[in-house]
Amino acid sequence: MTATVFPSPTPTPEVEDRSSSSPLRLSLAPAGPVPALLDGAWWPRSRDLAAELPSLAAALEPRWGRITRVTVNPTHWPVVPRKVPVAGHVVKVGWFLTEQDPHELLLLSYRVGRWNLLVVPPRTDPASAAWLMSAASDPLGTSTASRLIEEAARLRTSSESGAAVEAVRESEGGPAAGESDVGHAAGAGAAGPRIPDVTGPLPHQPTAR
Repeated sequence: MTATVFPSPTPTPEVEDRSSSSPLRLSLAPAGPVPALLDGAWWPRSRDLAAELPSLAAALEPRWGRITRVTVNPTHWPVVPRKVPVAGHVVKVGWFLTEQDPHELLLLSYRVGRWNLLVVPPRTDPASAAWLMSAASDPLGTSTASRLIEEAARLRTSSESGAAVEAVRESEGGPAAGESDVGHAAGAGAAGPRIPDVTGPLPHQPTAR
């Protein structure tokens, strides 16, 4: 499953959408037999909630109904605004420090439902972001947002270790003594695809609630 990209909606008069010239990076899980732990993933271009939330909420409303409230964990968001204007109405924004996963965004639609999105750190490499968005959009997924971020980092470390071993072998002129070419090739493939860094800004406390 690959990330779904939605065109950014026209910005509202109240707030200029600074990412309106770029497509919205969003992946949503299809309906499954049981509710998934995550409903998809969102890859914002910055940690500016006031700038990023309007286009996200406006894109989701035709599918999920009017978004009335959003909550975040402030660990990775420098400023948490109280409200953001979205397509002619206002969405309230709140935060929970211990009750909510630091890599998760919660959206509420009055009398319709609630949805949880993994927030891919803005500076994440595209290959790693695609992996995270696909994993978060699995309708049978059972991993939390933080667990997926940790898994991406673990895969990156594992693949980099394998790449380092392979580089040493190549610098020494190929397979070690007594090692067949077939065994050497199998060892090279064991590292798996490279998962680049998953990075984000240093934690900050919110300035508003």
